[in-house]
Amino acid sequence: MNRSLYNIIGYLLLPFIILRLIIKSIKTPEFRQRINERLGLIAKIQTSIIWVHCVSMGEFKAAIIIIDQLIKQYPNHQLLITTTTPTSSNAVINHYKNKVFHLYFPYDLPLIVKRYIKKINPKICLLLETEIWPNLTHELNKNNIPILLINARLSQQSKEKYQRFTSNLIKQTLNKFTLIAAQNKNSANRFIELGTKNDDVIITGNIKFDQSTKPNIKINNILQAMVGRRKIVIFASTHEGEEAQIINEYLKHKHTIDALLVIIPRHPERFDVVYKSFKSANLNVIRRSENQPTQNAQILLGDSMGEMMSYFNIADIVFMGGSLSNTGGHNMLEPATLAKPIIFGPNIFNFTEISSDLLKQNAAIQIQNVAGLFKKIVMLLNDEKQCKVLGNNAQQYLYSKQGAVKNTLQLIKKFLTS
Repeated sequence: MNRSLYNIIGYLLLPFIILRLIIKSIKTPEFRQRINERLGLIAKIQTSIIWVHCVSMGEFKAAIIIIDQLIKQYPNHQLLITTTTPTSSNAVINHYKNKVFHLYFPYDLPLIVKRYIKKINPKICLLLETEIWPNLTHELNKNNIPILLINARLSQQSKEKYQRFTSNLIKQTLNKFTLIAAQNKNSANRFIELGTKNDDVIITGNIKFDQSTKPNIKINNILQAMVGRRKIVIFASTHEGEEAQIINEYLKHKHTIDALLVIIPRHPERFDVVYKSFKSANLNVIRRSENQPTQNAQILLGDSMGEMMSYFNIADIVFMGGSLSNTGGHNMLEPATLAKPIIFGPNIFNFTEISSDLLKQNAAIQIQNVAGLFKKIVMLLNDEKQCKVLGNNAQQYLYSKQGAVKNTLQLIKKFLTS
């Protein structure tokens, strides 16, 4: 595939993409708001812009430590943070208020991207992880605007898909990046195997190891009051299909598990559906938003945003969702920060290296199915010593890998003047 064919397909799909937003807005009205931004219909920004794109909540949370330093080190520039989801949009606005600009990311089509870049005229564009957009990189490159792919990662699965379907297009696109700052050697090698020039790939480490996110004391106290002295098992960032597996297996063990299960769906639009599934299973469930004591509850539904670290802080055991489904898992470094014992499933291709390191250092447990998950939960609930060993090992592993933020900022400095 070349860029011309990519663009033809993109223009043909655009009406259906917008229709999908409208359909999703039936349940979540925010999806139909500010569509103009996605189409590049934005007002001109008159100040000097550093553009940081964080596709969703996970990338934004990881990027906060970089964004904070950019605000501090470049006072003569304004930060523009772009995202693609309402959840991440709200997170940016709530976290930074008027300290940064926020817009939705444009659809990657020539007319849209050209108009968008002309309106914001960034001094540099920082894309996170695996945000590889052919028209965006082409237009930025054409305008001599530096493009850095920071905290870059590329799984073996993604690399093979690119090679199978878009090998020429991906090679052309990657070679328009000014630099690719890879999380680790494996990702760096995969970018090179896709055709990136060796000199354009630098290993800086993973900025998620440097995250300094701490539990909110006020929220922590509220949650602690809700759960009391009970043991807590957190199921974090669960996806469709995972909750049903957890419910079905829990029903087999509910008389032997003396703990409160806290299930936190990844996407807020699913809160009501998940709640109804608990009720249908005749489980005693309390919603976090109800702020009620949970002494008689079996399940606490985490229907709140921006409180994950506080959930982790009250946990005795943490299971990272997205790993029983084919999502690829979620960031297990957050519970590691708090020295919590971590369990994850078989599908963790988004965190291949980190999960492998954790397992090698006896800092996490991997299970192959939900039956194995509950077997390990029962085991850990009765083995406080092993919980401490796992949690402490995870925390020490995280500390040993820090330094990526400093490395990344040094790269950015080469292309910006304060």
